[in-house]
Amino acid sequence: MKKQKDTQELSELFGFEGKTALVTGSAKGLGREIAKALARQGASLVLADIISPEETALEISRIGSSVMAIKADISRETSVNGLIKKAIARHNRVDLLVNNAGISQLNFEPTEDAPTKEWDRVMQVNLRGTYLCCKYCGKHMIEKGGGNIINIASTAGFTGIPRASAYCASKAGVIALTKSLAVEWAKFKIRVNAVAPHYMETELTEGLRNSAKVYEGIIKQIPLGRFARLEELIGSILFLGSPASSYITGTVLVVDGGFLA
Repeated sequence: MKKQKDTQELSELFGFEGKTALVTGSAKGLGREIAKALARQGASLVLADIISPEETALEISRIGSSVMAIKADISRETSVNGLIKKAIARHNRVDLLVNNAGISQLNFEPTEDAPTKEWDRVMQVNLRGTYLCCKYCGKHMIEKGGGNIINIASTAGFTGIPRASAYCASKAGVIALTKSLAVEWAKFKIRVNAVAPHYMETELTEGLRNSAKVYEGIIKQIPLGRFARLEELIGSILFLGSPASSYITGTVLVVDGGFLA
């Protein structure tokens, strides 16, 4: 009986039964894996992406969770406002927001030669988009009496990367935004944290991994000697999104294979 009780308590500590989670950038990659993991832990899902996240929704429906897919552009205020309104209309609440949607620079040109519109494009999605989702979902959470927000940052927010000034600045902004909102919204029982991964095995890093010289140069700087697999970020999301981390806010959980160390 004790073992059964301990298992039940552990499930409650890391479980999401009766909770609704909104995951942006959930059509593929990390966002899709985050959404599926939350569904397996009992959460109802609202999926948002600039391309239709219907395929992810189909996978989640097979898991058995309630799921809603919404096409949205997080860089546009009207789109974000509409996204939050639709999520609340369907589920009456959003308990967890995971701001996963983000982009990188296209050509990684020298900063002095890079078009300003490229800076604007990255900032619009990575920083403005995260801010808008926090703003509109945060307003709902304040009215509801609490909530939880996880922003996906990056080790690029802590270090400099040549020819990636826009990306680094945007992720540093996400980290600063996370800390600011955590302090501002603590009185409303809203926790705001961030996860900062290093290089991951995604479509965005496929070119780097296919170049033996470039890949070897990168992994020499990573003590664990490889890129992270998508599933290796899931534990940090489940931890920060669950009651297990109820006294943690304003922190950035680094998942980098030892890179920053």
